[in-house]
Amino acid sequence: MPDLTIPPTPPTPPVPLSALLAVEDLGLRQIAGPTDPDIVIHWAHTSEMPDPYPYLLGGELLLTAGVHIPEAAGSGTYFADYVSRIVEAGGVALGFGVAPVHDTVPRALVAACDHYDLPLLEVPPPTPFSRVARAVWQLMAQARLAELRRVTEAQQSLAAAASRPDPVPSVLRQLAQRVSGRAVLYGPDGTEIAAAGRGAAGAEARATREALAGLARVVRPTESPAPATPPSPTSSSATAPSPTSATDTVPGAHLSAYALGTGQGFVLGVAAPHRDPGDHTIASVAAVLLSLLTGEHQSRTGADRSSALVRLLLGAPPQDVAALLGGDRWVVVHAAPDTPVSDPVAASALGAALGSALIDLAPEVVRVLVPADREPAPQPGWTLGVSAPVAPRDWPAADTQAARALARARATRAPLVRHGAAGRPGLAELVPHGEAEAHARTLLAPLAANPALTETLRTWLSLHGSWDRTAVALAVHRNTVRQRIVRCAALLDADLDDPDVRMELWFGLRHL
Repeated sequence: MPDLTIPPTPPTPPVPLSALLAVEDLGLRQIAGPTDPDIVIHWAHTSEMPDPYPYLLGGELLLTAGVHIPEAAGSGTYFADYVSRIVEAGGVALGFGVAPVHDTVPRALVAACDHYDLPLLEVPPPTPFSRVARAVWQLMAQARLAELRRVTEAQQSLAAAASRPDPVPSVLRQLAQRVSGRAVLYGPDGTEIAAAGRGAAGAEARATREALAGLARVVRPTESPAPATPPSPTSSSATAPSPTSATDTVPGAHLSAYALGTGQGFVLGVAAPHRDPGDHTIASVAAVLLSLLTGEHQSRTGADRSSALVRLLLGAPPQDVAALLGGDRWVVVHAAPDTPVSDPVAASALGAALGSALIDLAPEVVRVLVPADREPAPQPGWTLGVSAPVAPRDWPAADTQAARALARARATRAPLVRHGAAGRPGLAELVPHGEAEAHARTLLAPLAANPALTETLRTWLSLHGSWDRTAVALAVHRNTVRQRIVRCAALLDADLDDPDVRMELWFGLRHL
């Protein structure tokens, strides 16, 4: 059965017995018992009781000078009984001090330790037990410091991975690397959404994966079965209580499962060849990050968004449903990933960073509708174009602004470009809006039948006549840009090298 409670990380990790034997100034020597390098000790304890069982917690190196040993002990079962009780109590090693009571380690004690597979250490006369205990604690302190450093580095790398354009695969890769195993994100239906790392091969790997998937079901919230009789007033039919984490062990792997805090049924599973004290902390950090990445990050409920969508589909104007979505002033953000990888979870993470759950994942760009009071900031791994703040009735215009801002950001290699970033009143504000629009339609009428020409001219002018940057912004060849600009000049019958002509055309394009 899996262990459904994971104890907190111990204050100090255990240290290998071999590390203590390697401390030269102690002069310890193993004279009986197994020499397995995996034997570890948690602490040192001194006792001269003939039966130390009641005083041991398990994991100890028990130190004794043999004061309790009777003179005729070698001819009976005293040593066998003594060693068996230490093993039964969970002691992992016995240290026997030579002098002042005994000149040598009793041979019957050596035989008993060999019989019960208990490592027996000879402590030489110059070495007091207090020095052995101090060496144990020093080794533990060093191990604890190394473990804290490992956990800190893992936390930093996991946080950095969560900010990448592909945050979920990146977090899983980092987690698998840090625990030297395999990390899996399971969806609400139990399927693997993403996985990273390598485990055992062949039949053992299949068994491990099946066991890990089974452990994930243990922590996934499930609906309670319908009662056979009407529920009593005090009964609840919500969800059956489920543990938030669980562990299990299969041949060759230690398994852990963590229910993510979204309440949607996502589970993180980890399979590792060994379980170090800091692994639970590292996996818990990854679980928190994955909870943020897979959860809903918005100030309004999903019911409000659903209601707004239904009202829009039934013909309500945007301004009438904007209150359900969180505000009356909005900006539209167009975001392009710096790498080709983009998926719904990455888009969700971007929306969470921008402060909105209103996300549209298009093939080449992610569009996010953000309340204007949440100022969009540059995001690692993304190039952003941000519109001016608008009322809901102007969302389509803001969408166009964001697209143009993103094109400019790509062309200038800027992480974020805002539409109208200068923000200063200009000469255009001196002309009434209606008159400016009429002038723009007349001025640019020769291009009206070809939107590609209009957009090329707009982008080319915004980038100060740069052929290369305009080509990047429009994702076309620079020769195509040249041909379109030449065509614009011909249709407009204008000299586009003339600054006055460019200024007037820019004025018109801004009001078109």
